[in-house]
Amino acid sequence: MKLAMKGGEPVRTRAWPQWPAGGEEERAALLRVLESGVWGIGSAEIEAFEGEFAAFCGAKHAVCVANGTVSLLIALKAMGVGPGDEVIVPSYTFMATAMAPLLANAVPVFVDVDPDTYCINAAEVEAAITPRTKAIVPVHLAGHPADMTALMAIARKHGVHVLEDAAQAHGAAWDGRRVGSIGHMASFSFQSSKNVSGGEGGAILTNDQELYETAWSLHNCGRSIGGRWYDHFLPGANYRLGAWQAAVMRVQLTRLEALNARRMASAAYLDGHLSEVPGIRPLARSPHATAHAYHLYILRYDAEVFGGPDRDTFVRALNAEGIPASSGYTPLYKLGVFSNPDALRCSLLCSRYAGDAKPYAELFHPVTERACSSEAVWLFHNLLLADERDLDDIVRAVEKIHDAAHELLS
Repeated sequence: MKLAMKGGEPVRTRAWPQWPAGGEEERAALLRVLESGVWGIGSAEIEAFEGEFAAFCGAKHAVCVANGTVSLLIALKAMGVGPGDEVIVPSYTFMATAMAPLLANAVPVFVDVDPDTYCINAAEVEAAITPRTKAIVPVHLAGHPADMTALMAIARKHGVHVLEDAAQAHGAAWDGRRVGSIGHMASFSFQSSKNVSGGEGGAILTNDQELYETAWSLHNCGRSIGGRWYDHFLPGANYRLGAWQAAVMRVQLTRLEALNARRMASAAYLDGHLSEVPGIRPLARSPHATAHAYHLYILRYDAEVFGGPDRDTFVRALNAEGIPASSGYTPLYKLGVFSNPDALRCSLLCSRYAGDAKPYAELFHPVTERACSSEAVWLFHNLLLADERDLDDIVRAVEKIHDAAHELLS
């Protein structure tokens, strides 16, 4: 069959499941907030969601905030990260993971990721530890938990904190324990694309009472729990979540386990079929990843096996066939901010920093570079909520492109 990019009929013209998705339950929740007359601080909806989300994740405490970037920043500050401290982050993730240390005037230290899962490489984390290291921020990328067993052992050995970036991993679990409850603190996002969505929003989780009280203060203008309204004890700001988002996410949370189970079943179905296509390898799932959130379903594409078309051409061909796909991230250390001396001055030139780190422009992480430039192909989690016959469209599209890949060279 002729490829859609070359004028042929696309494999699929029907719409995919919409995300975010809501209905009468969300409508009723919003009406409940409207009629309560309490739309922000003091709303029972916010307190209820914090308790429900913490319990779902197996953590003692949750603080809900405006977004996932803010939650990372507040958590780092609560753990005492400040000027000149080093924070180890993966080079393959969304920019917020590295921006949060910068906003705390700390130094992001990039390490490469595992070639099978694209999660942070624990061996490289240990090699990157220095006396200035204050925290490690593993990202549970695409919904697959990072190796929390190894990372927590490294943290204990070196006396540093672990902040889980679980923005893509609502409901994921490592050895039966849900992410968000394993590290010293955790950060979640509820932005529109996330598996639990309020349009915007974030959450900080912890089992540590002191860290919880500090994070709570930082997100609420420096006040103390139970203290007077105009007493301010820490340099906090208003990073609070609104009641509208909390009410909607209370509903979303009730569906999360069932939807994640469906995503996992769909991913297993695609793994079985797509792995039979030469040049396509789905990312691996560790046996320790006892639950995978599959915020993204990521394929590894081999242009040579496909006969020459590069990864970006393959992604365009998939989109033309009606399969929404993306080539994903740029290596974080290649972002313009990391070559901007004005943006980095507070972090890199502060008196506590020795200045002997390798310049970001000189970094080259082979797994990250390969994923970003030639290998990774993203499919979005709403596709995994479709029926099996819809998943077959994905398989047919990949097979069609494989069989007619020569057309993409002309």
